[in-house]
Amino acid sequence: MKAFVFPGQGAQFSGMGKDLYDSNSTARELFERANSILGFRITDTMFTGTGEQLKETKVTQPAIFIHSVILSKSIEKFDPNMVAGHSLGEFSALVAAGSISFEDGLKLVYARAMAMQRACETTPSTMAAVLGADDKIVEDICAETPGVIVPANYNCNGQLVISGEIEAVKTACEKLKAAGAKRALILQVGGAFHSPLMEPAREELATAIENTHFSKPICPVYQNTDALPHTNPSEIKENLIKQLTAPVKWRQSVEKMWEDGAREFIELGPGSVLQNLIMKILPESSTQGFQ
Repeated sequence: MKAFVFPGQGAQFSGMGKDLYDSNSTARELFERANSILGFRITDTMFTGTGEQLKETKVTQPAIFIHSVILSKSIEKFDPNMVAGHSLGEFSALVAAGSISFEDGLKLVYARAMAMQRACETTPSTMAAVLGADDKIVEDICAETPGVIVPANYNCNGQLVISGEIEAVKTACEKLKAAGAKRALILQVGGAFHSPLMEPAREELATAIENTHFSKPICPVYQNTDALPHTNPSEIKENLIKQLTAPVKWRQSVEKMWEDGAREFIELGPGSVLQNLIMKILPESSTQGFQ
């Protein structure tokens, strides 16, 4: 069985999508439609922008979404038995699986990006990658550290990202290193994604999601918040709203897809981050990617 997976923020690179634009008329039409929906030529930044320009919130999230979704509509055979996406990638997965239209998905992703940016500006916050520590140790240290700090991304065995107020994250990193973590690295991100500090963004996005039409997808979508398959539009909406303040259970999602029969994982979007994570989670699986 095939699982198609879609990357999240951080996978962007200069030149992303240009080969697709140049070689595929269907893709080119969708890229231009995206420019029209957004009201600016995001393709210019995607194709020739600098790394700094691509890191701008209003560019990063829609750019990865656009690239990923257009790939799903351009490859020779998009025939998923199941789909999943990492954080932002969940929106790409839902559009690829026919639950949301391309236009509505792009509007939601852009609204999400801007809402998250505003939330980041409200409270100084950050994230850190913790390597080589058991989940339980990370969870316990987050729980005992003063301030807002939580596990945010369960990426693979021995790799968990924490998220919260800057001082709390710094304190937790020192505690984690003392407890035996191989590394605890502060990440260069705009704020504390997938933490309670994103509550203003969650409330803002909830309204937009509730006002968007969702259909039953063509296959189950394994969602970040509970790592379980969903096809009910109401449940999908609810989980998508929760996602902004809840941890991304990526490792658990991949393990559940394997348990449910997935043997081939195909990444659609820039980079190969998810393929690398899946190979660490399931060395026996088959992975490939299109970008």
